[in-house]
This record gives sequence, C-alpha cells and structure tokens, in this order.
Amino acid sequence: MRLGSRSSNDFIQILNKKNEIIQQSFLANIVELNKSISIKVMLGDATITEQKTFDPELINTFYQKIIKNLKEWSIQEVSISNNDDLRRIFTKFEIREGNYLISGHLSLQYHVLLYYKPEQQVIQLQKELSDIIDLTKNKEKQMSDNSDQFVLNKLKDKGYNDFDHQKLFEIFYENDEFREKIYKEIEQDIEVDFQDLSNKKTLLIKQLDNLLMETYQTSSVLIDDNRLITGEEGCLCTFDIEFIRNKTKEGLFDPRKISESVKENIVKRLDEFSELLKM
Repeated sequence: MRLGSRSSNDFIQILNKKNEIIQQSFLANIVELNKSISIKVMLGDATITEQKTFDPELINTFYQKIIKNLKEWSIQEVSISNNDDLRRIFTKFEIREGNYLISGHLSLQYHVLLYYKPEQQVIQLQKELSDIIDLTKNKEKQMSDNSDQFVLNKLKDKGYNDFDHQKLFEIFYENDEFREKIYKEIEQDIEVDFQDLSNKKTLLIKQLDNLLMETYQTSSVLIDDNRLITGEEGCLCTFDIEFIRNKTKEGLFDPRKISESVKENIVKRLDEFSELLKM
C-alpha cells in the first residue's frame, strides 16, 4: 500500500498525513540543495556563454546523512543510474514491524548537458580537426574522380600492357594483396596517408572529449513513479507498507487487523524519519 493513497481507514489517514509532512520536508531540502549557480561554458561554435547548473554531490551527501542515521533499517546504498543524458540519484531502505514491511524510496532525476570548457585549446583542436576532415574529403574526392585511371596507369607501369581494361580490373580485384599494394602506391602519389589521417582524427576527437564538462538541470518538484519512469525531472519521496504472508509481500491488506503495538511502531518509524529531514 502506497502511503498517500485514498483510504477511509483512520490509521491509514494518520499515516498519510505523516507521509505528506515527510514529502514536503524532503522537497524543502531538495529546493535548498538544488539552488543553481552560473558557470561559463563554451559552445560547439566557440561561443562562451553562461549556463545554470547544480551540484548532484550535495544530494548524495544529503542521502548519506539520512541513511547513516537509519540504524535498524536495511539500506540500499546511494546509486546513480546513467541513461545517456538522463540520470537518477536514489536510495531505498526498509524495516519490518511484525508482519508488515515499511519501505522508503528517495530519488532525484535530472538531465546532463555537455559543453566544452572555456579554454583556447578547444578552438585549436577544433581547427586541427576541421583541417584534417577537409583534407581527407578532398583527397578522397581526388581518388574517386580519377580512381580508374590511377589503377590502369599503375597496372601498366607494372607490365600489364597487353590486356584490355576489363581484364586488367579482373586482375586487380581478384588479388587482395596486390590491390592493397596498388592503393598504397596511389596514396603515395597523391601525397596522403589515409590511415595516418584517421589516427590523427581519432586522437583529436579524444582530446576534445577530455575537454567536455557536464552541467546539470532538474526541477525541484515532487513527481510520482510514473513520471519518474517516463524521464521527467524532479524528486520522489515515497513510503509503502506491505503485509508479509509466507515470505510473500502483499500490498493489499486490511489495516484493521494491524495490532496496536505494530501501529505504534509504524508511526514511530515515520516520525523518526521525519526528524532526520530536520537535521
């Protein structure tokens, strides 16, 4: 049973009110921790601008403080899911009271935006990369436009003068080693090493990747599981109570059958958690 769900039962209504207090206190903490700061970043066209961001590590520290003080609870350590530009930092915890399991889930979902660091090196590397890409395209076009003639000339230079064009190309394409050798000679003639250009391009891209920086964006609003799953930004704070029957969890149960002592302990656990959010 998810706390916050409608119920005519007096005890569940009491728990729902406590759950609402916890959620609002949790949200107040998130609002404070998610305060944006402005930092300078560089766009792909080398324009330097300001971007708003927050520090997810503050959320991690907040979660750690909470779970550190959940002395008798079973804890799932703070985790960060990474799905392209969408991330989620969360923790889960649970405790059993009699035949009832109380489980909690705290989560913050946010987007990651990538920019370059505002450094001159980015501009220099981009220029080098652009030059290599242009050179590669030009040389590839030169080879493409004149490839047949290049091949024919090379074959004739090697003594294949008494064959028609079709026979020459059959010889060329049937021998892989011979074909690669001819291509290498053609590359030398047009003064280009495509493998070397490719290696330099890969290295430059890697160097540019190392100059990327992450910024983070979220919304300080409470969301539910459905909105979390669909990728909305926001925070989640939920508590569930389940009945344990033969080691099986049951979300539907009759709250009138909960003993008074277990009710008191459930209320106590929620009150204790509420106090942790005030620390």
